[in-house]
Amino acid sequence: MATGTTTVGFEEKLWLAADKLRSNMDAAEYKHVVLGLIFLKYVSDSFEEKYQQLVAEGYGDEEDRDEYLAENIFYVPKEARWGEIQKHATGADIGSVIDQAMEAIEKENDSLKGVLTKNFSRPELDKTRLGELVTLFTNIEVGSTAAQERDTLGRVYEYFLSKFASAEGKLGGEFYTPSCIVRTLVEMIEPFQGQIFDPACGSGGMFCQSARFVKEHQGNVRNISIFGQESNPTTWKLAKMNLAIRQLEANLGKHNADSFHDDQHKTLKANYILANPPFNISDWGGERLQEDVRWKYGVPPVGNANFAWLQHMLHHLSPARGVAGTVLANGSLSSNTGNEGVIRRNMIEDDVIECIVALPGQLFYSTGIPVSLWIMRKGKTDAAKGRVLFIDARKMGKMIDRRVRELTEEDIGTIASTYQNWRQGKEYEDRQGFCKAAALEEIAGQDYVLTPGRYVGIEEQEDDGEPFEEKMKRLTSELSGLFKESIELQEEIRQKLGAIGYEI
Repeated sequence: MATGTTTVGFEEKLWLAADKLRSNMDAAEYKHVVLGLIFLKYVSDSFEEKYQQLVAEGYGDEEDRDEYLAENIFYVPKEARWGEIQKHATGADIGSVIDQAMEAIEKENDSLKGVLTKNFSRPELDKTRLGELVTLFTNIEVGSTAAQERDTLGRVYEYFLSKFASAEGKLGGEFYTPSCIVRTLVEMIEPFQGQIFDPACGSGGMFCQSARFVKEHQGNVRNISIFGQESNPTTWKLAKMNLAIRQLEANLGKHNADSFHDDQHKTLKANYILANPPFNISDWGGERLQEDVRWKYGVPPVGNANFAWLQHMLHHLSPARGVAGTVLANGSLSSNTGNEGVIRRNMIEDDVIECIVALPGQLFYSTGIPVSLWIMRKGKTDAAKGRVLFIDARKMGKMIDRRVRELTEEDIGTIASTYQNWRQGKEYEDRQGFCKAAALEEIAGQDYVLTPGRYVGIEEQEDDGEPFEEKMKRLTSELSGLFKESIELQEEIRQKLGAIGYEI
């Protein structure tokens, strides 16, 4: 690949090449093959750069494991380095060579134990195509330095995650949150420094985007501490690999675990919480947690975990201006089923809900359920106390294919700046059809329903100067004409079908 190729074009070209090699393998299975190889290439490239540096310096032992671990670089044994794997790309033993490399890397790096894919030698995996994949990733060379090439690998990994989520459809939603939603949340809560927590972290996208935000604003990534939890074992491994490829240290718990029944961070009080928990989960085991300390605002219904997630996050939020941003199904904004209305009212009255953003449909690969963003904060600013900001962003975004919509950078900027200007007491004013800051008394008058459309109203239409009565008369006449035309077309179709022997 030539230097200077645009990132998106390069990633798309690489994806098309890799997907062509998939043959008849399911996307869910192929995902681990491809992502495992990208990870292996990444750790080998990182190691090689440091190795060459030590050789050039002429002092120290380039095979000393501690030289690498001290700089958060994984130590890669000789037999696991990409150059050795590449030599076997056309051989029948390529699968076992890769498996042995993965085992060797895990053995030398405690944080990767039990994380890497090690079934490349299985008979059903076509070894010719596997070798072609190795060759494909060998040729990833974008940028003039090893660091630039590693950064490219990180972006390729993230891009491939999104493509696999699309290919897997509904199942893909278990490990991937669309990046435009993650970016919106990150821009709103601004996680500059402190502890960041995601209790349903999937493949770790919230953390990667937070780190990117810090870098883009000239901050230091070392000033954030990452804590996460994920119940799905394969997704938990994807997250470990995704963070490792970004050189982000994280505590994702000792193992994959259910956040409600095996909380891996019981004493954590985080500065920032970012999450996209599974929506409307009915089998979360709530009947076994009726007296749980986390249910400050009321016991969540056993048939829906939405308000269990919200209270779990609030429980883990720092009392000193901790802020949480999460995605939730729209039903949670108005539902009164099984104590949900009582919990929502108690949260509103305690003034921990700061902003609700209604998102457009079709943002997710996995579901068509309309969703909203909840921003919850302990210790609001004076400008935000006693009020909730409602933003209706349902008309935003653009279709990127026939199924999926995406928020644009301009959309994300508009949402985030509206929220920040309001809470900081800067240049903000209510805008009919888009945003309104409602006092808690007004929300109480709406029976504690948090649907943004109820507060922002309908966008004002431009006055075209035509009197209302004349416009109604004209539109009624036009509609009558269309009805008449429709009836005539139906009769014409009926006659033509009758002429060829079909009756309607």
